[in-house]
Amino acid sequence: MNSIPIVPQTVNEPVLSYAPGSPERALLKETLARMSGEEIEIPLIIGGREVRTGDMEAQTMPHNHGHVLARYHKAGPNEVRQAIDAAMEAWKEWSRWPWEDRLAVFQRAAELLATRWRPILNAATMLGQGKNAYQAEIDAACEFIDFLRWNTNFAQQIYREQPISGPGMWNRLDHRPLEGFVYAVTPFNFTAIAGNLPSAPAMLGNVAVWKPAQTAVYSGYYIMKLLEEAGLPPGVINFIPGDPIPMTDVILNDRNLAGIHFTGSTAVFQTIWRTVGEKIGSYRSYPRLVGETGGKDFIVAHASADPLALSTAIVRGGFEYQGQKCSAASRLYIPESLWPTVREHTLGMLDKVRVGDPADFRNFMGAVIDRKAYDKITGYIKHAHEADDVEVIAGGTYDDSTGYFIQPTLVQVQNSAYQLMCEEVFGPVVSLYVYPDAQWEDTLRIVDKSTPYALTGAVFATERAALLQADRELRNAAGNYYVNDKPTGAVVGQQPFGGARASGTNDKAGSILNMLRWISPRTIKETFAPAHSFEYPFMGEK
Repeated sequence: MNSIPIVPQTVNEPVLSYAPGSPERALLKETLARMSGEEIEIPLIIGGREVRTGDMEAQTMPHNHGHVLARYHKAGPNEVRQAIDAAMEAWKEWSRWPWEDRLAVFQRAAELLATRWRPILNAATMLGQGKNAYQAEIDAACEFIDFLRWNTNFAQQIYREQPISGPGMWNRLDHRPLEGFVYAVTPFNFTAIAGNLPSAPAMLGNVAVWKPAQTAVYSGYYIMKLLEEAGLPPGVINFIPGDPIPMTDVILNDRNLAGIHFTGSTAVFQTIWRTVGEKIGSYRSYPRLVGETGGKDFIVAHASADPLALSTAIVRGGFEYQGQKCSAASRLYIPESLWPTVREHTLGMLDKVRVGDPADFRNFMGAVIDRKAYDKITGYIKHAHEADDVEVIAGGTYDDSTGYFIQPTLVQVQNSAYQLMCEEVFGPVVSLYVYPDAQWEDTLRIVDKSTPYALTGAVFATERAALLQADRELRNAAGNYYVNDKPTGAVVGQQPFGGARASGTNDKAGSILNMLRWISPRTIKETFAPAHSFEYPFMGEK
């Protein structure tokens, strides 16, 4: 084809409202009823084939842990090796496809998700991961669609990047895929991330071995089926749920490991990094390590802050999706002069928060993801109830008889170094420290130094000088920094997401910066009239 293709113009996917009487609400409720009445069997997908190992585990609803949604087959070491072999076989052809044909697959996937697949993936996320309709919509539908569309745009920008050519020559850059496979390790809390981590490298000609979180195999399987319907060739992405330690051990010992695209805990990522470092001489090339890990995200308010806006940000930023967002606000710093008003507004809002089944659209919150999370989070709450100089001022109760339900919990501490102000909890528990107004500068330094993380944070103030001061002191405290807004809700193409320090490599998912990690450029110089003599003019006798 004698043309230079242009990817369709990219805009962010509109968020549907699911308001009473809307067609999308009716369709989603119908899909929820149908899918919750089914129990499906989920195989591995290796080289386009369905593989059943017989080693099976159940995925249940977090809000009704007695209800089995699916039973999935688990990969063992043999299946991991098969997935690597299938990926490397697919690499031979996929890495040579014209870039516009590769990107067309993902553009088609985005369009399918925006239409027929939207209620399916949203319902799977609600049932399997406990999100309400709005949280599922902005994640499983809109954000994943945005990843698919914007990343194709970023890929085109990369391919367009070419060097200048001097007289008599033509210089080119060949933006090659990595030589090997990418290991994608995805979390439970965002369906969009589960789709993005294997697909972003694949757009650039790479192949992936994908291990979804065991608590999100259900939605992950539907992602895989969506990509297959969109025309993704067999073996480009291989879907292998299973126990992470033995699977990862096989992966990290394979010579063809070319990259790791990871979202998960800081401790796990550091272990992976350490192991790769120990084995660095055994790989074909230096593996690219891209990781987004933990966070202890903050909201800090100046005395000039708008108290109602601040309270709204606390409730939405801290408790949407049960606080199970990497970006969720979990520590607050509020001035004494503002606290009485903020307390009244915040507690009034929390009194109206309903917790329950996400299929009941009146509920703001659902259950936390599983037993392990429930036990960890409630352990922090129990400690807060028993600790000196700590007051549980909202929530603090929980019930696991039907689902893993924890009421939105707000804890006031007297010591800014108390564990709930420093340690990642990953649940609906927000701690706050009330500081004297005169200690604004000192408080900013406490915010910066209290945790090893630097993922998201927000500052509230109406005085510009206070905002400037906070920006200077907190410049390295958050990779995503919000002014007079909650620290959650990054949008692809608008707020590229990622943090530094112990929060990850800050490669900014949803931007060209992340996509650049999945290429290995080759410089090509073609000379049209090569020299016929080795001598240079300076070599003359006079």
